Amino acid sequence: MKKAVLVVVTALAVIGAALIPSGRPVEAATQGFGSALSALRQATWQTNASVNALAVAGNTVYAGGLFTRIRQPGQPVGRGGAVRSYLAAFNRSTGAPTGFAPKLDGAVWAIATSSDGKWVVIGGDFTTVNGLPRKHLAMFSVATGKLVAGWDPAVAYRVSALAIYGNSVYLGGSFGRVDNQERNYLAAVTLKTGALLPWDPDADDEVFAIDVADNGSRVFVGGGFTSLKDEDHNALAMVHPTTGVPFAMPAAAAIPEPSPDCVSRVKDIDTLGNKVFVANAGSGSGCYDGVLAADARTGKLLWQNLCLGATEAIKAIGNWLYKGSHAHDCSKNGGFKDGNGTRHLLVESATTGKLGPWFPNTNGGGTTEVGPLAFASGGSDLWVGGDFTLVNGRRQQGLTRFSNAVGGAQPATPGAPKVSSTRAGRAVVSFPRVADADNITLTYTLFRGNTKVGSWRRDSYPWLKPTAATFNDSGLKRGQTVSYRVQVTDGRNVRTGPATAVKVR
Repeated sequence: MKKAVLVVVTALAVIGAALIPSGRPVEAATQGFGSALSALRQATWQTNASVNALAVAGNTVYAGGLFTRIRQPGQPVGRGGAVRSYLAAFNRSTGAPTGFAPKLDGAVWAIATSSDGKWVVIGGDFTTVNGLPRKHLAMFSVATGKLVAGWDPAVAYRVSALAIYGNSVYLGGSFGRVDNQERNYLAAVTLKTGALLPWDPDADDEVFAIDVADNGSRVFVGGGFTSLKDEDHNALAMVHPTTGVPFAMPAAAAIPEPSPDCVSRVKDIDTLGNKVFVANAGSGSGCYDGVLAADARTGKLLWQNLCLGATEAIKAIGNWLYKGSHAHDCSKNGGFKDGNGTRHLLVESATTGKLGPWFPNTNGGGTTEVGPLAFASGGSDLWVGGDFTLVNGRRQQGLTRFSNAVGGAQPATPGAPKVSSTRAGRAVVSFPRVADADNITLTYTLFRGNTKVGSWRRDSYPWLKPTAATFNDSGLKRGQTVSYRVQVTDGRNVRTGPATAVKVR
């Protein structure tokens, strides 16, 4: 579900899409990485349990979830930090917490901020905030951090999806009533007063995601439902923002109908411009876990990525769609095959859905085994929340962030080349490719001593690193000992490997 944010799209965020396996990424000469963001994690405070929801208002990031404490980067559980009961706020530039510390009696599952950056609305399991009754829904002033008095719609059960557009706050979840009126899993209230609106799509099962088209003409809802207003709408629907009446959405047919072996639920929705992106998590082996893109006006399918491994979070930034999942098989889209590890963080081209050049990773924590569960962005960064405890192999629990900070990840250090000399005056040199967490195309240079003898541009992926080149070096003096080393660069960062020596026959 999209969290309403103040979006600042940088020039970097709209560079051309890098596709794999055959395409070459368009690299930014100064930043040195292929997609809109670097794969290097930025310093950020942590939580002691899962972060389920994120949203941005100006330079403040709001996080909600199951956590009860936050702590400094690098610190283990139980050391340092401060109390935060299911809700916290952080400085978007530094990753440090603000003084925002309301007291809730239950978990937060959804957060949305108003487009003017003045209000933040939360939804979840809580029934009190700062000792005051707030039945699963509450609103705060961004400027003061105070709970808004008198804004207190009473929702009967969990709110797990939120979106704000204009004066409407759209909510979805597991509830059946709002303000003691029937509202099955979907409802809307006013931003100004919290009064219940007539909007009533009437779903038959849980809703996990809501977003609104950028022009406000459509509301997209997703979850585990199979009907709205007694009409068949499986997992995904596009509805009128005022009446709640569903429009036809052809792209929804790309999600398989429920069966005993496969039930695929929509877990997140994000809109950008004239596109809407939809993430699914399926039950059972081989059940649809992918991402699709549709036209936000007509609902027609634009593309579909069929990676396996439940997708819980997506965020569109420029020409890229970032995804949080436990993807373990993307072979149907030209990516890695099952058995090559799990990629919890990936990026896809927003134009084609093919995998792009961004390969940071988390572990999968808790019972979900997913890791990332929520995304938010201010346009030049990506905040990631979830139940992970490691990011890029280092300790970091519940919350992390990535940015477009200059430099990006470095390529791995190349190994010593293999060298042999079986013919007079000749040597044969070969070396494997290495991976770079935010570039696909790397330049490999081979040196004999300090003399450059060859250069090659090659595509490399974390799961596939074949031989980069085999070079036949001739005209050497018999009996002499020569050494070779490989240097690799992504356009900014340079790594040089150890040398291998050989005596020429």
